[in-house]
Amino acid sequence: MSMRTAGRRAAVVLAASAAAWVMLAAPAHAQGTEASASTPAKKELVARVLKLQQPGLENIGRQLVEQPWLQMANAVRAEIGRLPQDKREAVAREIEADVRRYAEDAVPVVRDRAVALAPTTIGPLLEQRFTEDELRQLITILESPINARYQALGQEMQRALITKVVAETRAAVEPKVKALEQSVQTRLRAAGGGGGGASGPAAGPRRPASGAGN
Repeated sequence: MSMRTAGRRAAVVLAASAAAWVMLAAPAHAQGTEASASTPAKKELVARVLKLQQPGLENIGRQLVEQPWLQMANAVRAEIGRLPQDKREAVAREIEADVRRYAEDAVPVVRDRAVALAPTTIGPLLEQRFTEDELRQLITILESPINARYQALGQEMQRALITKVVAETRAAVEPKVKALEQSVQTRLRAAGGGGGGASGPAAGPRRPASGAGN
């Protein structure tokens, strides 16, 4: 996969992720006309909200950069497994270095664009769907030391949950994934496609790759 293709995918997912973030953040009742008026004071409050949410916006950028590699990871692992035993480790290290360089090059670009685009994408939605008083309340919540401590636990909580979910579902999911792989390969062979490519899904749920976007 080329960097240009990865960039196009990242741009598409960035728009979708930003929209999803807003929809999750906006209360269901904040659809009325009362919250729709834009004022200088409201714009300033929205800017404060976005500033407080900047770490989350930057994380969206990192996740988008990781996605193309995560999509390729299964195929790469499969191909490495087909190499002679004495070459696997060296090739794996070289690919790891390639992934690290890719992340170092791409993360700043997508991360900075995510932050730069937030005022013109997320900002108008927050202005339309929150009143000034609601925005002040939201800022109070976001600035709360308790909220900061909770948010700081986000990645640790995610890792703890994912580790447990993977451990307790791998045995049940792996046979289903293998059956799907076999079904796909059978259909491809029947259609003349060969089915020998290394593009099948992962063998069961896996923890997110670490280090690609850090």
